[in-house]
Amino acid sequence: MSATLINFAYLVASVLFILGLKGLTHPRTAVRGNLLGALGMLLAIVATLVDQRILSGEYILLGVVVGALVGMVLAVKIPLTSMPELVAVFNGLGGGASALVAGAALIEAQAPSYQFTAATAASGIIGAVTFWGSIVAFLKLMEVLKGLVRFPGQQFCNGVLVLGSVGLGAWLVLGEPDAFWAMVGVASLLGLLLVLPIGGADMPVVIALLNSCSGLAAAATGFVLDNNVLIVAGSLVGASGLILTQIMCRAMNRSLGNVFFGGVGAEVASGTSDDEVYAGKIKSTSAEEVALLFDTARRVVVVPGYGMAVAQAQHAVRDLANLLEERGVEVEYAIHPVAGRMPGHMNVLLAEAEVPYDKLVEMDRINPTFQQTDVALIIGANDVVNPLARDADSGPIAGMPILDVDNARTVVVIKRSLSPGFAGLPNPLFAAENALMFFGSAKEAVLDLVAAVKESG
Repeated sequence: MSATLINFAYLVASVLFILGLKGLTHPRTAVRGNLLGALGMLLAIVATLVDQRILSGEYILLGVVVGALVGMVLAVKIPLTSMPELVAVFNGLGGGASALVAGAALIEAQAPSYQFTAATAASGIIGAVTFWGSIVAFLKLMEVLKGLVRFPGQQFCNGVLVLGSVGLGAWLVLGEPDAFWAMVGVASLLGLLLVLPIGGADMPVVIALLNSCSGLAAAATGFVLDNNVLIVAGSLVGASGLILTQIMCRAMNRSLGNVFFGGVGAEVASGTSDDEVYAGKIKSTSAEEVALLFDTARRVVVVPGYGMAVAQAQHAVRDLANLLEERGVEVEYAIHPVAGRMPGHMNVLLAEAEVPYDKLVEMDRINPTFQQTDVALIIGANDVVNPLARDADSGPIAGMPILDVDNARTVVVIKRSLSPGFAGLPNPLFAAENALMFFGSAKEAVLDLVAAVKESG
């Protein structure tokens, strides 16, 4: 096949990638976007195999079969509550593969050019940081690694590692191929130390940034292999990941530097104790009392959080909403950009429970409506509804945009206990005059509500 046809196939694949990303911007078109992206990748792979005259295909076929089996098992076995962990693994594998491919190309290269070695160095550094950073993120999300690993001089150490990896990369460009693996080793240590001190509240930002890094590593490998479609695909992933990272940081009122170097979650960053906030002010409720509130409500807003994901309560929440809507109650879902442990976590969970997409309302649109809301039902959310974000002058969530649930007529909070969220702060909302605490597991509590609502009818 001629080079013109190959490049035309790459161009079509790139257009499909762009259309796929555009489709992923809205839940209604997300499935079509996934299919378009997959079609583009299939076209790119076939064109590359033909271009490189890899036509026998035994090993390619074996890889396709093994990869398809692994993918199907993961799709069936991994619950949606574990999607953040799976995304972290995918990010890491993408970065690691880019670094290894670049290293293999370097071994085979004869008299490599400066562009080749510079791209190889970029792929090795970014890929190694992405792989090991993603491994740490995965272990933190799985709660195998708990707490924040911090030590004196850590930022200085990170700076030395950055300079060391860049210096070794420069040595590689100047003609020392053996510097590649030393560079990858230093960058790997950098990836570990960058993510180890980051708290769980910042995981959506970390995952978005690691996703961007995996794309940048792929783009650099595209320059190594002189493959246009890999350059385009990697650049698209890198750019979209950076945009998503910026959106996440804005939603938390944090800079990217503060996420990586602020150490949020290391300790409670407030001089206010739990006793001062909660003592004598907490009002517990029961399923029957909440059902009575629903009987007189005309508008209910559900605020999902990580507690709903852990309890896998999304189907029970949908059943409760359907029951209320059958009685003429308007029900919507308030979605905070950083609720959960990855961007769009709540959207994915609720979509899996077949909640209509138009019921999922973003923070900026739902906030002005809380004053007309009879009941705000919070299910496992904490920091994203904490009024301290508006009132505190300093602290890990100071200035962070939140869901203004306290403006609702009544707030019902389903939570196991009064334990703080990832930011380590007490939540004055729980002690507010219009707030009721319904203690228990999210799934069991919602099922109790469903039963109570049925009985009250």
